[in-house]
Amino acid sequence: MSDTTTREYGRGSALWRWALALLISAVVWGTIAIDMAMADVSDGPIIGWFFVADLVIGLLSFLFVPMRREWPRGVAVALNLASTVSASSTGPATWAMGSLAAKHRWRDLLVVAPLAVVAGLGQERLYPGGDELPAWAIVLFGLLVVGIVIAIGWAMGSQRNLMESLRDRAVTAEREQQARVAQAQAAERTRIAREMHDVLAHRISLVAMHAGALSYRTDLSAEEQSTAAKTIEENAHRALRDLRDVLGVLRDPMAPTGSGPEQPQPVIGDIARLVEEEQANGMRVSLAETLDGDVPDGLGRTAYRIVQEALTNARKHAPGTSVTVSLTGSPTDGLTVTVRNAALVSASASPLPDSGLGLIGLDERVALSGGRLRHGPDASGGYVVEAWIPWEA
Repeated sequence: MSDTTTREYGRGSALWRWALALLISAVVWGTIAIDMAMADVSDGPIIGWFFVADLVIGLLSFLFVPMRREWPRGVAVALNLASTVSASSTGPATWAMGSLAAKHRWRDLLVVAPLAVVAGLGQERLYPGGDELPAWAIVLFGLLVVGIVIAIGWAMGSQRNLMESLRDRAVTAEREQQARVAQAQAAERTRIAREMHDVLAHRISLVAMHAGALSYRTDLSAEEQSTAAKTIEENAHRALRDLRDVLGVLRDPMAPTGSGPEQPQPVIGDIARLVEEEQANGMRVSLAETLDGDVPDGLGRTAYRIVQEALTNARKHAPGTSVTVSLTGSPTDGLTVTVRNAALVSASASPLPDSGLGLIGLDERVALSGGRLRHGPDASGGYVVEAWIPWEA
């Protein structure tokens, strides 16, 4: 509910309450006036009090009504005492008692309700009429009226509490929905960042390696320099193409098919192509596969990213060493991916900068697949990255 609607609802609710209080006071005051007229009352002081003091006290009672929020019990007691001698105060007194009932203030009602019954008895005895009812009848009628007022006020308060509870629940649900949307957006940004790192780090490290070779190898022939420059150019173009493909995940999902690039989806068979590409770029890497069954695409994609990141790290931190890639597994045993590089013999080239995010991304990717990742130096002084992933996610 908007603030404007709430204000309009509040004004409308207050107006009908004022109108109802005025109507109650007018009916009670008018009924007594008719009874006095039919009884031909000629008592001057009583008539003067009824037409002057009664109305003045009634007007003051209406002025006290807004104070019921700060002092609900005090105002209710004062107004019901006033209604004992002022028929025109009956409306505000009834309103105050109903307000206590709407707030479910039982202790205050135990004080105010008897006063309301006494007020009705006082009015009956103060103003002479045609037929005077016995006290027990007045008390019984007063209890009936007070009971009706309290019941209506209590029901209205319960309804108001229910609406406030539903409104609070709606606000809470909206906040939780916003939190879930923000969480989903953060997860999507993390996934896209991981995908960009996995794809681009591989290409950029190739470019950096060959560019570094050109900068410190002064003994290269013209043909070798041309080959290195060609490799740099090819991998730069591939990096741009991969960047375009990765950014395809941000494409409008409502766009028609074929209107833009799709997210790259490598599978287990692409690992052999990746190894061949690394071999063509001068890396000493070999692949051994022992797989029993068809590897699911999701599992193959995870394995591809593990091998890709491990080869990128080997090229960065252990250039020139031999690397072995091993894929073993079955549907019952799961898939084991192992990438091991030998110990670094010399460090003639300056190491490439480390982003520090690759292995963290692999940890998250493998954990999301329900697997385990281990990486670190091995007994021979080399480095190993080993991941186990359940065959069926």
